[in-house]
Amino acid sequence: MLTIRLLGPPAIERDGRPVRPPRGRKAWALLGYLLLAERPPSRKRLAELLFGQADDPLGALRWTLAELRRALGVPDLFGGDPVVTTFGDDVAVDVHLLTREYADPSVLLDLGGELLEGVLPASSPEFESWLLVERHRVSATVEARLRQAAVALMASGRAGDAIAYASRAVALNPLEEGNHELLVRSLAVTGDRTAALRQVAVCEDVLRRELGVEASAALREAAAVGLGSLTALPLGGQAAASSQLEAGRAAIAAGAVDAGLQCLRRAVVEAARCRDAALQGRALAALGGALVHAVRGRDEEGAVVLHEAILLATRTGDRATAVTAHRELGFVEVQAGRRGTADVWLAKAQAMAETDEELAAVLGVRGMNASDLGDYPAAFEHLGESVQRAGGCADRRQEAWSLSITARAHLLRGEHSQAAVALSRSLELVHEQRWMAFLPWPQTLRAELDLYTGETDMAADRLEQAWVMACQLNDPCWQGMAARGLGLLNAGRGDRVAAGEWFGEAALRCNRVPDRYQWVHAYVLDAMITTALDHDDQDRARPLVATLASLTARCEMRELVVRAHLHRYRLGDRQALTSARLLGADIDNPALTELLNGSEPAVPSRRRRRGTG
Repeated sequence: MLTIRLLGPPAIERDGRPVRPPRGRKAWALLGYLLLAERPPSRKRLAELLFGQADDPLGALRWTLAELRRALGVPDLFGGDPVVTTFGDDVAVDVHLLTREYADPSVLLDLGGELLEGVLPASSPEFESWLLVERHRVSATVEARLRQAAVALMASGRAGDAIAYASRAVALNPLEEGNHELLVRSLAVTGDRTAALRQVAVCEDVLRRELGVEASAALREAAAVGLGSLTALPLGGQAAASSQLEAGRAAIAAGAVDAGLQCLRRAVVEAARCRDAALQGRALAALGGALVHAVRGRDEEGAVVLHEAILLATRTGDRATAVTAHRELGFVEVQAGRRGTADVWLAKAQAMAETDEELAAVLGVRGMNASDLGDYPAAFEHLGESVQRAGGCADRRQEAWSLSITARAHLLRGEHSQAAVALSRSLELVHEQRWMAFLPWPQTLRAELDLYTGETDMAADRLEQAWVMACQLNDPCWQGMAARGLGLLNAGRGDRVAAGEWFGEAALRCNRVPDRYQWVHAYVLDAMITTALDHDDQDRARPLVATLASLTARCEMRELVVRAHLHRYRLGDRQALTSARLLGADIDNPALTELLNGSEPAVPSRRRRRGTG
């Protein structure tokens, strides 16, 4: 068995014993690139990327490939042009293990260290940029898989085993409150309340010291509150459980969140008491969905509950509940920017889905994930089918939701007419359904479109309405989007003080809960940076660019990764444009392509200044 380790100091092992490493300063860099590239690279591209300074770049590439074949003991490997990397079943690559599912997840505990740790080849800036982005991405993938394992173990009643995975996630990213909450919840469920409270204190101190923020209430509540705390509720049987489930759903839909959650928790307990596993699974799925959508900061608890719902739905053969729970878990991962785990949950949900209603919902979230990733062809394919199926089964809210995500994609691609058509229909459906809890999202997107077309008065009215409604709903995502729009509006009017205040509000609001929508966070940062650079405020822009680059790399927002490099170029890093072109080569976005080709960035503030004279 041949094992290739790229996490930590790179190494090759055969049957557990180390193999002499390949010679050459760039051998590990080449191997890492070949194993992680999305598609087989051409020899010309590899030579430019790693051996551009050599007298004979292609010759240096041939020598290094031969050295890799010798070290791996596979003489026919890395052949052809483009260079194909195909291994047999007797070869294991540690980073590839992250994409597989295992009955025993303990293999994840053996993975550790930075990607290609200690490998710093004197190569092109493009490769260095690629390696930096990949290090962030792989680290985030390891973290996501550790979290996934911890939640699954907790849901199956193995909280003690979950502690090791949650602990590793905390060690990997101690600034993510959700990781601490998982560990606190694992410790509390095992009965070690002292350790749980100690971890709460550790998290509070870390967040306060490093980020200057306070931990959410959900963190401390995780040390004490759980479904088991409801065992003193009066008995009622199946009829009572069903009634509580329906009452809970109705209350959540009506906006009475606290009452709805209480009913749903009671439904779970009553169903468990009367040993109706199918009913308990439905109640758990409803409770998990409510924790994810109706309450901010509760995604960690919601994920555990949804995992429990899947276990019961699988046992009882309740396909519809399993589809719902898988889709909701996928949505949690999309919001958090964990693309790989999101796609796994959503692919499973789609495979099980049968009705137009189910498929419309799943495909809508898959389209959102693809759009956040920057894969527009996949996004439009998923979203188009979602809209079609939602319309076919008269699910008007789903149709409005998927149209809004479609409109956002067109807006980002500079396709303003198509964005306007989708937003017009989405807003029409939202008003028809009186779906006021969702209205701020498409209204803010419509206002941004108004800014691009110079209709500043209309944009101002829409943004102010969206802001007020977002605050009434107390939704950090809607607040962040509306405040961002108001920042752009005031920047275009020349009021830099008001613009700075609104941008600060946007950054604060969209980032105030641990289960934030990471794409909105990045979108806000991008607007703040663009505006700062437009006003030649490099001191303000520079730290924001560093934050944006790290966030977007970890969350696989490829288009915003490219935009971070373009911002670096505007800050004076001449090599950043070349790196941006490498990283953006496969992103199908005409507006981004225009920027990469050296055109002036078409930011809303510039258009507004022209439109207002």
